[in-house]
Amino acid sequence: MSSEAPEFRLEDFLPYRLSVAANRVSRRFADRYGAAFGLSIPEWRVMAVLGRFGRLPAREITARTAMDKVKVSRAVRQLEGRGFLERAADAADARLHWLALSEAGQGAHAAIVPMAREMEAEVVQGLTAEELALLHAALGRIAERFPGEGVD
Repeated sequence: MSSEAPEFRLEDFLPYRLSVAANRVSRRFADRYGAAFGLSIPEWRVMAVLGRFGRLPAREITARTAMDKVKVSRAVRQLEGRGFLERAADAADARLHWLALSEAGQGAHAAIVPMAREMEAEVVQGLTAEELALLHAALGRIAERFPGEGVD
């Protein structure tokens, strides 16, 4: 290491800290819905997007989750196989398939949403309303700097 270069402290590197924090929270939440419904993190993310936005093509789910398209495709197949998701070909373009939660998927989504709200409350516990507003603003500004970039 050059004596002129400052020490690189990984534990102080913001992208690393964001990743570690997000992974810890995501895994903790996954333990809860995974135990109840046997869902993986990518499967839940697909369900969450469809639960929020309704019928979408896979490429839109990929964009909204910032997950790799292979992960989305795998999650879609798993969810479809378990009856949580329905696929329909587009009437005008046979290459395009629309994805939507099935009745079973809607039920699972409705049951997981309160778990998500509990998890969020745990994550922000101890933060003041001002700190939470600042956190949301900062995360929004960071995300705006990297539009369309994947995270997985």
